[in-house]
Amino acid sequence: MLQGVAVFVGKKFIRLIALLASVSIITFALVALSPIDPVQSYIGADVMRVGAEQREQIAAYWGIDRPFAERFIKWASALLQGDMGTSMIYREAVTKVIADRFLHSVLLMAFAWTLSGIIGFAAGVAAAIKKDLWLDRLIKSYCYTLASTPAFWIGLLLMMVFAVWLGWLPVGLGVPAGVLAGSVTAADYIRHMILPGITLSVVGIAPIALHTRQKLIDVMESDYYLFARARGEYGVSLFLRHGLRNIALPAITLQFASFGELFGGAVLAEQVFSYPGLGQATVEAGLRGDVPLLMGLVLCSTIFVFTGNAIAEYFYRMVDPRLRYGKEAQG
Repeated sequence: MLQGVAVFVGKKFIRLIALLASVSIITFALVALSPIDPVQSYIGADVMRVGAEQREQIAAYWGIDRPFAERFIKWASALLQGDMGTSMIYREAVTKVIADRFLHSVLLMAFAWTLSGIIGFAAGVAAAIKKDLWLDRLIKSYCYTLASTPAFWIGLLLMMVFAVWLGWLPVGLGVPAGVLAGSVTAADYIRHMILPGITLSVVGIAPIALHTRQKLIDVMESDYYLFARARGEYGVSLFLRHGLRNIALPAITLQFASFGELFGGAVLAEQVFSYPGLGQATVEAGLRGDVPLLMGLVLCSTIFVFTGNAIAEYFYRMVDPRLRYGKEAQG
C-alpha cells in the first residue's frame, strides 16, 4: 500500500516538474508578446514627467530591455535558488506578496469549496430520492441556471442585495477600512469573507449536485439495491448501507477535480469584492505587466490545480480498480 502511494507520488512529482517548466516557458513568452508596456504601467500617472532617458533607465533596472532568452534564463536561475524576484507594482519580494495574500485566498477557497461540496451533495441526494417530483425539478432548474450564470454577475447581485439594499454584510475588502491591523478581529475577517465565499460556492454547487443525483439514481436502479429493498431494507438504513458509500467517494473525487474552476472563480470573486487575495493580485499583475509577480502566481496556481487533480486521480484509482490494474498492465 505505502509502496504504491510512494510510486504514485513520485510519478506525479516528475510530471509536476515537467509541467512547471512548460508553463513557465509559455507564460514568459506570452507576457513578452503582450502589447502591455511594463515601463508604462510602472510609471503610471507620472507619464508626462518621465522622459525617454528615464524610461530607458527604468527598463534597464528591471531588465526589460534585455533579449527574451537572457531574461528567462536569469529568472529561471534565480528561481532555482529560491528567489522569485521583486514585484514591480508592490516593490516587494514576490514570495512576500504571495505569502501575504495566500492566507486570504486559501481561507476563501476552503470556505467556498466546503460549502459547495456539502450543499451540492445534499441537493443531489434529495433530487435523486425525489426523482421527477417538484423538488427534483426545482433542484435541476437551480443547477442548470447556475451552470450558465457568470460568477461575477452573481457576485454583483449578492452585493447589491445583501450589502447595498439590506446592509447586512460589508460591500467588499478583506477587513474593515480605516481599522488598524491589530484591531481587526476574526469576526471581521469572517464577515468580509461571506459574500465572496458564497459567490464562489454557488457556482460550484451545480456540478456536484447533478453528478450526485445521477450517480444515486444509477445505484437505486441497480440489482443489489433492489435486492436489498426486496429483503425488507428501506429508508435511511437502506441509503446509508447501499447508497451513501457508493456515491460519497466519486463526489469527493469530483470536488477535488474542481480546483481549477475554484481558482478561476476566485479571481473573478476577489476582483468584484476587492478581496485582497491571490486572484486580485493575478489580475493586477497581468494588467500592469508585472512579470515576476505574474510568473510566481502562475506557478503557485499550477501547483494548486495539479495537486487537486492528483488527489482526484488517486481517489478514482481507489474507486475503480480497473484504472489501477489497467495502467499497471500497460506499464
